[in-house]
Amino acid sequence: MHRLHLAVFALPAVLLAPAASLALPPGPSVVCEVWPEAAICADGLPECATCHIVPPARNVFGVAIEEVLAPDLSRPLDAQTFTAELPAALSAVADEDADGDGATNVEEILAGTSPADADEVPMATGQGCSGPNINPDWDVCGYDPTYAFKKVYVDVCGRSPSFADVESFAGLPRDEQMAWIDDALDACLDTPFWLGRDGVLWRLAHAKIRPLQAIKSGQGSGPVPLADYDHDYALFAYVSSDDRDARELITADYHVRLRGTTEYDTAAHGDERAAVDRRAGMITTRWFFVINTMFTPVPRTTAAQAYRAYLGLDIARSEGLLPPAGVELIDYDDKGVTEPTCAACHTTLDPLSYPFSRYRGISGGNSGAYSADRMRFFSLDEGSRIREVPEQGYLFGEPVADLVEWSELAANSDAFARATVADYWRLLVGHDPTPSEQAEFDALWRAFRTTHEYRVERMLHDLVRTEAYGAP
Repeated sequence: MHRLHLAVFALPAVLLAPAASLALPPGPSVVCEVWPEAAICADGLPECATCHIVPPARNVFGVAIEEVLAPDLSRPLDAQTFTAELPAALSAVADEDADGDGATNVEEILAGTSPADADEVPMATGQGCSGPNINPDWDVCGYDPTYAFKKVYVDVCGRSPSFADVESFAGLPRDEQMAWIDDALDACLDTPFWLGRDGVLWRLAHAKIRPLQAIKSGQGSGPVPLADYDHDYALFAYVSSDDRDARELITADYHVRLRGTTEYDTAAHGDERAAVDRRAGMITTRWFFVINTMFTPVPRTTAAQAYRAYLGLDIARSEGLLPPAGVELIDYDDKGVTEPTCAACHTTLDPLSYPFSRYRGISGGNSGAYSADRMRFFSLDEGSRIREVPEQGYLFGEPVADLVEWSELAANSDAFARATVADYWRLLVGHDPTPSEQAEFDALWRAFRTTHEYRVERMLHDLVRTEAYGAP
């Protein structure tokens, strides 16, 4: 029997059972129990998108699995039967080619490509470096220190090193070259290009903050000023620089302002309206609730943005769907979320969103403020049970009492470390980790949690030493 590294079946039970089965153990856990050595299991749980287009709709690989998954048994399958039958179904499709691209499903999975996408085909490894390196300028078969030295200057300083520096660097022994790269990186990390207004860190924060100048207040305010997102950029840059703990991106209880070119200082209050003991860094700023919650009673968009921006998991792409076991999904706002086609996502999304529900969206001077009684002020026109929305929610299937607990659990998760490192990997390497780079990436985000102690700049020193970064 083939041993597959399968990134599949976040919700196959949804295909086979009514809404009540949504709390069944998700497929990824089953796959990782059967094949614990799978690469996708070492980097977290597999994604639903390998088997689904959008749950419950299946892609061609998911259809192939469904056809051989206990075909003689009546539907819906219960959790015990589903768990018992899934391994045989995975083995049965191993040598098939679901997407017709010439590679078998098992070859695709082993290579890290999608068995449902004909445009993704496993690449042969080891080609291009099997013979002598005849390139006169670069070591194209591995890490080239001179290439990495130049790249650090361009990526982090925004300029090339001088010709004299490159000439001096090239003549150094390897250990001294690596020391020069470290020194160059440290110097560049303190420049306005990296740290200042509209610098690299500010640009890295764009997708998390989602600026909209029309409703910005403060410097450069728009026609309808509601909140100043400059403070969000300042908090992001401050936490991501020097020797600070990156978990404070979503746990900080302080406010940050940019002073001068690259100087940041902290204050207890500033522009924020939530009390200090109700703060959770970037996900409790005034701007965050203005742009995401607005006037919404159940802030699903707010939770989904926090989930995506800081944990790297996208509900819309069926990522990280881990419904809390034994918890009933309730349609508090009469949106039809308990319908089977909707419940696939909302079983996870709605419990994620409850802890965000006590923070005001657009509410004049109180925008972003915490209010334990917020749900009481909504009309029943918003939903027959809208005032019953709890503050307690769930993250990764674990209960949390409020958003502060949500943020602590999130900040200490593998997902946060992986997503944080992935941001800088994409920034500096230029793409998501390829199958050949996955081992380096996995080692880096795990070190971020341990030896780097969640310090971004410590992690960057190791990132620029990876072959993914330093190979021409």
